Amino acid sequence: MKGLLVRVGVDSTDGNWNAPVRKASGEFAYVTITETKQLRPGFVRRYDEFIRAVARFGQELPGALLGQPTHLDPDFEHQTYGDQGQRARSISKLQRGDVLAFFAGLRAVENPGGSLIYALIGLYVIEEIVPACSVSRNRWHENAHTRREPGASDIVVRARPGVSGRLKKCIPIGEYRDRAYRVCRSLLSAWGDVDVKDGYIQRSARLPEFRDAAWFYRWFNAQKPELVAANNPPT
Repeated sequence: MKGLLVRVGVDSTDGNWNAPVRKASGEFAYVTITETKQLRPGFVRRYDEFIRAVARFGQELPGALLGQPTHLDPDFEHQTYGDQGQRARSISKLQRGDVLAFFAGLRAVENPGGSLIYALIGLYVIEEIVPACSVSRNRWHENAHTRREPGASDIVVRARPGVSGRLKKCIPIGEYRDRAYRVCRSLLSAWGDVDVKDGYIQRSARLPEFRDAAWFYRWFNAQKPELVAANNPPT
């Protein structure tokens, strides 16, 4: 088994905001990054669909995001994830049964001025990886990379149902040390380590790889995660 850590979600570098989390319970709102490319007619997804999810935490989306297109990816409802360029090339080396572990930088409602909560928010066991340009029209709605005209390097990952999805409650994995957010040292040991220096997980083009993905996956299942095929729970 192989696996990659994939950072997703709106943050200070894309959207200039972090989605809320209740540190005490692990409940969180999933809010995605901005969409910068032209979308196919009739396939636009907008930030307004996150309004109710964010309101559950007593917060509002920034006015600058309202009405704007969003790059809804991963799309947990359809169990897909798309990517392009170097990241797509890394993911394309994976096979059926390998894993993608998604994490995000979230803002705790209990301490909005404190450090971010870096946490796992979902996991896919890969069923297949296909070129985005090969996806038929009747499936364009399933992923952000087919809602727009895909480039030559764009891929779409389809996850295995039942063992993949959005976490109902996030699992914190990060801490701020040595001037950066990194995987907690205790977790690096529990996971069998990742292939980036000292667990560095701030945004970069290169996706961290688990040195022993099977070891990580056993740890993940030991947390008794609840996975759902939804981008945000019903309100």
